[in-house]
Amino acid sequence: MPSSNAPPKRNAARPQPSEQAPDLSITADDEVHLHASGYNESPERSLVHSMARFRSSPLDFIREVSMHVSGTGWRSYDDVVGQPVFYSGFSEQMKNRVLSNKMLVAKVRDLAAKRVEVEAQEGLLGGAARDGNQVGEKDRKAKRRVQIEESLMEVADTLTDQMICKMESKRYLRGAYYLATQLLTRAYHQGVHVSSEEVLRLRSVAEQAARKNQSIIFLPCHRSHVDYVSLQIICYRLGLALPTVVAGDNLNFPVVGSFLQHCGAMWIRRSFGDDQLYTTLVQAYIDTLLQQGYNLECFIEGGRSRTGKLLPPKFGILSYMLDSVASGRVDDAIICPVSTQYDKVIEVDSYISELLGQPKPKENLMDFLSASSVLSLKLGRVDVRFHEPWSLRSFITDQRDRFNQLPQKLDLKDERLRILRTMGYKVLSEINDVSVVMPTALVGTILLTLRGRGVGKTELVRRVEWLSERVRAQGGRVAHFAGLPTSVVVERALEVLGSELVGLVPGLPEDTYYAVDRFQLSFYRNMTIHLFILQALVSAAMYTKVKLGGGPEVQRISYDDLRDQTHFLSQLFRGEFIFPTEGLDTNLSRTIAILENDNVIKVSRDKDQVTFVELSDAERESGRENFDFYCFLIWPFIESAWLGAVSLLMLTPPLGSGDKEKWLEMKKVQDKAQLFGKTLYHQGDLSYFEAVNKETLKNAYTRFEEDGVVLVTKPVSKDAKAPPTIKLADEWIPERSSRTAGIIGSGPLWAFAEKISLSRREGKNRRDGATVIHRVLHLADVVGAPLWEDAVADMGGGEEETAVQVAKAKGRRRRTNLAGQARL
Repeated sequence: MPSSNAPPKRNAARPQPSEQAPDLSITADDEVHLHASGYNESPERSLVHSMARFRSSPLDFIREVSMHVSGTGWRSYDDVVGQPVFYSGFSEQMKNRVLSNKMLVAKVRDLAAKRVEVEAQEGLLGGAARDGNQVGEKDRKAKRRVQIEESLMEVADTLTDQMICKMESKRYLRGAYYLATQLLTRAYHQGVHVSSEEVLRLRSVAEQAARKNQSIIFLPCHRSHVDYVSLQIICYRLGLALPTVVAGDNLNFPVVGSFLQHCGAMWIRRSFGDDQLYTTLVQAYIDTLLQQGYNLECFIEGGRSRTGKLLPPKFGILSYMLDSVASGRVDDAIICPVSTQYDKVIEVDSYISELLGQPKPKENLMDFLSASSVLSLKLGRVDVRFHEPWSLRSFITDQRDRFNQLPQKLDLKDERLRILRTMGYKVLSEINDVSVVMPTALVGTILLTLRGRGVGKTELVRRVEWLSERVRAQGGRVAHFAGLPTSVVVERALEVLGSELVGLVPGLPEDTYYAVDRFQLSFYRNMTIHLFILQALVSAAMYTKVKLGGGPEVQRISYDDLRDQTHFLSQLFRGEFIFPTEGLDTNLSRTIAILENDNVIKVSRDKDQVTFVELSDAERESGRENFDFYCFLIWPFIESAWLGAVSLLMLTPPLGSGDKEKWLEMKKVQDKAQLFGKTLYHQGDLSYFEAVNKETLKNAYTRFEEDGVVLVTKPVSKDAKAPPTIKLADEWIPERSSRTAGIIGSGPLWAFAEKISLSRREGKNRRDGATVIHRVLHLADVVGAPLWEDAVADMGGGEEETAVQVAKAKGRRRRTNLAGQARL
């Protein structure tokens, strides 16, 4: 590894793209097509032909349906790689295995014994213990314990029946496959594409796993409900055993819930709470599936990403799978990260509403059926990519060996936490590695990273070609274009995005396009940002000097200042993005080398040590188009972080109110932060409306909690549903003017917000200055006032309860910091 400040070698710093294998596409004619590398011919002709058979040749249509019903040829799904599940009585046998699980039986006995002791202490067993009556008391306890055990097993039986998947009938699955394929490939008219190389490798791994009675655990990213369907279709069509899909019971509504359960869905609660029986039952079911070698599918992010980029990993079900293998109850399982990318995601409209603060609607049958409305649309294609699978047992062993080399030994709890977090972020990184950048993502990214109101088609095509080259140079993948001209690819992407997202200015000598809905387009831009996050952070750090204007000598930045601001930004966004694990100095050195190699920056050195960094002459002459591209990628996130920081000013207690220890309801605070951001945007003090999105603001508040800026806890209450509350840590509370009672723009919180603001975009519509400071401080008081008016003066426990809250919040902060260290 070269030193962190060594000069770059030509082309040595950049990841090299690998040759792409041919694509396979699954289209509406029920055929699997092998395409030469670079092939992207649309399968629309097959789709039209299939629809023509339905309208003009009913007999042919009936024959095709009958082939699926009878299971002719590959449709029989007889030669499946994996464990057999499709037979009558499978569900009952699975339920019996779960209910006889030793861990579940032990937990039932333990819960029953504890309950008996409680009832005995409360005198509910009948008769008090007297001399000579000990035998009678033991008999009563034993009898009552048996009753409670039987009752708990009945509950477990019901919960298991509601939970487990029930794939018993091949005929049922054939019909479901036919229906799902027809629906999916009519909505996504260019088909479902996979890599032939990855599929062949996956099939080989599946054959080895089947011989060893091992499960494959598919861990996909989650952007749409279509994710469930696409992976099941691929496994069915290629002859792999269908995985049991871990799904939230919010989708288990009448008719649809039963249908999905018989196609592989495993229903679990969104939250387990303190239900020990249910927690053990889920672990017992996971153990049973893995012990028997049944495949599993679990979304690593938990819920669907509303922003287009990967979310931080959720460790709930992942921890059950890890514990199954780490404990030795399961010998091994195979992990397979999966990336699913779309030209257009069906649910994006609803995502935007949710990000702007609208409550998420509850899933129901009518909404499910209304999905048929998309069938008349042309949503492009779906690309599914499989990372090289790996052994979970080997991963655990490697991590334990690494921990054993640490000077300070970890206890079992900390070791488990670190392994779990390392596994989660490893999977996310590998999903990013195999993700394909779709044409719509390329076009959306370019439209949002150019200055000006619109862009001519010639310039749009040129920049899409440039971005495609940059993606490949970063080791990323671009959807196969074949020999198609880039102009045709751009036209298809514009067609899929539609006029609601991208507008065309009429009557001009050249087609000129502009972003109609920048918020929604940001979803597609965020699909590319992971490839350029390091360049974006370094560019944003350089912008602290570039924004000053003047000559090159004014805009150059010292290496120390560049490193300081880059480190600050990377820590600020450590929960937003997945960073390489080599460390700041190595990553910074590599990124400087890449930008210098691309002639974006010019580097001054003293004895091979970087001293100053500035824009290159070529970049200045080109109007900073490449440098600005990287800044435009990260600026909306910087805006959101700044908004999150200045919104904390609302938590400043009113002057002389004695409310320093008052806790405010978290949801109300975040709702007000969104309102605060919308006001700043419309008043011109916030450059990006997407900066007010709920998810990014929530992530910012999480960072502030981890760093001790705020304390977050639940009140001491018997109400388990009591909302989280928040307050500024004492050392972060701003001062107020004794004369005006207004917040003073000084102190650590304001300095923190100002450091973020150094990298914010400036333009014609906004300049930082005293006027902006005054408006922001005044608005924080105006928007935050209702929070203090609604707050209850007495939290219910006085000083003692407040002390408990603070202790809990600080303890939670320490645990969160440990978790953050575990990820590194």
